[in-house]
Amino acid sequence: MEKKSKTGPQKPEKEWLKKAKELVDKADDFLDEKVEKAKKTKAYGKVSEAFKKAEDYVEDKIEDFEKSGMKEKFEATADKAEEKAGVALKKMKEMGKKIAGKAEDKFDDISGRAKTKAKTTASGKSTAKAASKVKPKTGPGKKSKKA
Repeated sequence: MEKKSKTGPQKPEKEWLKKAKELVDKADDFLDEKVEKAKKTKAYGKVSEAFKKAEDYVEDKIEDFEKSGMKEKFEATADKAEEKAGVALKKMKEMGKKIAGKAEDKFDDISGRAKTKAKTTASGKSTAKAASKVKPKTGPGKKSKKA
């Protein structure tokens, strides 16, 4: 068997790479020329001038803002709002705990009634007597019909 030489396939690859590099170089040169031409136009000069004016204007406004003391005022306001939010959050947590406790009490009360009702029903007593022993609660949420 004959050995294949490695120089054969490499030559076309090198040629392609060389041509590709030449094309990239030409494209780079072309772009550089066009950029230089664009920089010499009146439109580019006007746009550059407008951007410079805008940059100067923004820098002036930033200086004015820093000199006005508004930054410190905003920071102070943010600090106060943060403190008030912290206080409000603590109050809401406390209120949530109270509401959860009341809800738990109500749930225990209702489940206790259900257990007594179930025991009286299972023991053979009449449900009417058991129901008459349980007093309905009237609270701020319930209105009586006698009004």
